[in-house]
Amino acid sequence: MATFQYIAEDVRGGHISGVYEDITDPEHLREDLEKLGYRLIEARCIDGRKAKENKAGRIRPAEIVAFAYEFSGMFTAGLSVVRCLETMEEQTSNEQMRTILSSVRKSIETGASIAQAFEPYRPIFGDFFMGMLEAGQAGGKLSQTLKTAAEYYEKQLEVRNKIKGAFIYPVVVTLLCAVILGAIVIFVIPVFQKLYQQLHIELPMPTQILILFSELIRHHFYLFPILLGAGYWGWKRVRNHPGVRSRVDRFCLRIPAVGSLIQMILVSRYIRTFAMMSSAGIGVLAALQQARQVCRHATIEAIGQQLEQEIMAGGTISRPLAQQSLFPPVIVQLAHAGEESGTLAEMLTKGADYLDSAIERRTNAILVKLEPLLSVVMGLLVGLILLGVYLPMFDYMSHIK
Repeated sequence: MATFQYIAEDVRGGHISGVYEDITDPEHLREDLEKLGYRLIEARCIDGRKAKENKAGRIRPAEIVAFAYEFSGMFTAGLSVVRCLETMEEQTSNEQMRTILSSVRKSIETGASIAQAFEPYRPIFGDFFMGMLEAGQAGGKLSQTLKTAAEYYEKQLEVRNKIKGAFIYPVVVTLLCAVILGAIVIFVIPVFQKLYQQLHIELPMPTQILILFSELIRHHFYLFPILLGAGYWGWKRVRNHPGVRSRVDRFCLRIPAVGSLIQMILVSRYIRTFAMMSSAGIGVLAALQQARQVCRHATIEAIGQQLEQEIMAGGTISRPLAQQSLFPPVIVQLAHAGEESGTLAEMLTKGADYLDSAIERRTNAILVKLEPLLSVVMGLLVGLILLGVYLPMFDYMSHIK
């Protein structure tokens, strides 16, 4: 896959420019632009380092939230889209964001719609944001849909930060213990190895394994980054394969304790995405499709397709939800109540809020169990290493007696 910088022409003869990611060749870029009503004039492959700069990692999720709120506020105040983009372009301190806003503004000035102008940057702003732009543009409610997008991303960011913050302590403890174990293997074991060689002590199998491992790390340390890099490269090559991704997604849901947390996160994201898109005026079927795309999970993909088929056949949402064990009973009940009262989006939003609270509680419950478990595991590892180091000494002392 490559990243291309392009110049295209619309039906009026105006020119737009932008950056398109993750395509194999200019021909695919030409086809994608033709679907949007543009004719490709020039395409240039961008250097790999520059391609990385265009990925979402350069723009933090918090900046996306701030951008959406500012855009919504200025547009509601009566400023034109171009003027909003100009103002934010001048105010932002992120060079990558400034470049994107400039490109979007120029595209709109040359006749592109706001959704078309943001389309090349879908990997950065996300499917939900693009869906909101299209809905706002079609329904004349751009300020409302931008505000909805900002609230959605803010909620997602809040949940993500809570989970990350909760797992900081276990990660720090694990890294600290890894450093201690590494220091023992690299510096302590060689000292005892020399001592045992001088004493001509026969080494038991655990000690031999420790010495072999220590020598491997000290003399062939360069193999570890090579193996890690090769593994990461191989994983990137196969992770998007449908069969591999499906198996990995289903395996994650079966992990003890953590699997239920992942399940709640997925359900919350799916339900909230559907509810917010539905409240913005997007049709039920289109909102379900967008929610499925936002989640990008094999299980949600399969369930979402079943829900969409049920809706196309004239059914309700609550009935197929009740048939899926992935969705908690409270979500099914709220969906049924929302359909009965005509407030489906509001009831499902409440359900997503409930799940977010449950996610925080489940995270804290996992940490309560994880912290002592980490201490026990690390203590056992240190104990086993020290036992392997001192076993020959115990044997030697018994022979002296």
